[in-house]
Amino acid sequence: MKNTIKDYISFISANKTERECVKASAGMAEEKGYKRLEDVTSLKAGDKVYTTIYDKSIILFQIGSEDICRGMNILGAHIDSPRLDLKMKPVYESNGIVYFNTHYYGGIKKYQWVTHPLAMHGVVFRKDGSRIDVVLGEDGDDFTFAISDILPHIAQDQMKKTAAEFIPGEDLDLVAGLNTGDEKDGGKKAVLDILREKYGMEEDDFLSAEIEIVPAGRAKLLGLRGDMVIGYGQDDRVCSFTSLDALLETEGVKRTACCILTDKEEVGSTGATGMNSLMLENIVAEVVERLGGYSDLKVRRCLQNSYMLSSDVNSALDPLNMDLYDAGNSSRLGHGVVFNKYTGSRGKSGASDANPEFIAKLRKCMEDADVGFQMAEMAKVDVGGGGTIAKFAAFYGMQVIDAGVSVLSMHAPFEITSTYDIQSAKDCYKAFLKME
Repeated sequence: MKNTIKDYISFISANKTERECVKASAGMAEEKGYKRLEDVTSLKAGDKVYTTIYDKSIILFQIGSEDICRGMNILGAHIDSPRLDLKMKPVYESNGIVYFNTHYYGGIKKYQWVTHPLAMHGVVFRKDGSRIDVVLGEDGDDFTFAISDILPHIAQDQMKKTAAEFIPGEDLDLVAGLNTGDEKDGGKKAVLDILREKYGMEEDDFLSAEIEIVPAGRAKLLGLRGDMVIGYGQDDRVCSFTSLDALLETEGVKRTACCILTDKEEVGSTGATGMNSLMLENIVAEVVERLGGYSDLKVRRCLQNSYMLSSDVNSALDPLNMDLYDAGNSSRLGHGVVFNKYTGSRGKSGASDANPEFIAKLRKCMEDADVGFQMAEMAKVDVGGGGTIAKFAAFYGMQVIDAGVSVLSMHAPFEITSTYDIQSAKDCYKAFLKME
């Protein structure tokens, strides 16, 4: 377990964007003998391949001994997390302070992002097609960024507003420098000069950039016994890492094993790199074609006959806010991987609602593998809810259920998980990949 947790902390500390996760995942896969699908013309049982989609999603396959038309065992997780994104024209100066203008991504409590050390991770593409990888404000630097807030002495009007209102989204701008002279926009020019010197980029290059603002620093063990992890992006990289790690440690599968690490879940799984697209179907078609005797019917049979764990986190019961939870149907830190029969909100809106036949099969699989698990939902009925990628997989007719790690302070800049639950999730995923 120690190695799994150590590797997990290193992974989420170094990889804070989708592109970083995809690059690291591909590297881990290649070390285990996986080849790029595009470099392979035919496939047979035992072969291991992966492909990336615009460097922001990755899908991996280990070909089983059984006909793929009988279905795959799929682990599906997402590698995007709530954050701030730089706007296309981000740099401006106001009354001697230089700012980077941002637009938040996903469901955040805006007030949680002020006065914390923040970093920039992303890519810039010049007009000639060359790429610049940007990481600024992390531990290796002598500087960081932050969003300022009003001092309590003059915040009377601010404090009367609701939590959703007192930090407007347009005010989530990073403090990036000062103008200490008399030159107009001298501070902005100085900041742009540093970027030009460090990366060779001009201000217009922000037009074709994808730069994410994330909490600076490493994830750490939490608590005197080190039985928890606190860090950014655990929703859903805690399930992404354990899903990938489980696949890479699995050999000799009967049903083809597949791991999907996808983008855009936090904004509805939209776009070409999200699950609400033809991404999975297109790649499965490529795999079926390389197995020989391609037909559209084979692709449809493969998807319909597949089993999937939508490897996503669940809200952990919060003892300080018990009125929000049905305690008997809530997940708890340190009690193992969580199966969530349905997500959605209120009247199960947006849920895929797993079939009991499939749940019974999973229960036996977990029992045979001696994996501890719990079953839960997010909160009390009518309190709220959320969605996952499960419904987009269920669209193909496959059996799917959410299965992941409980998270405390979900969607905050720093989230909390249990080390036991992380290991339990990995053990669950490994057992599932062997399930017939």
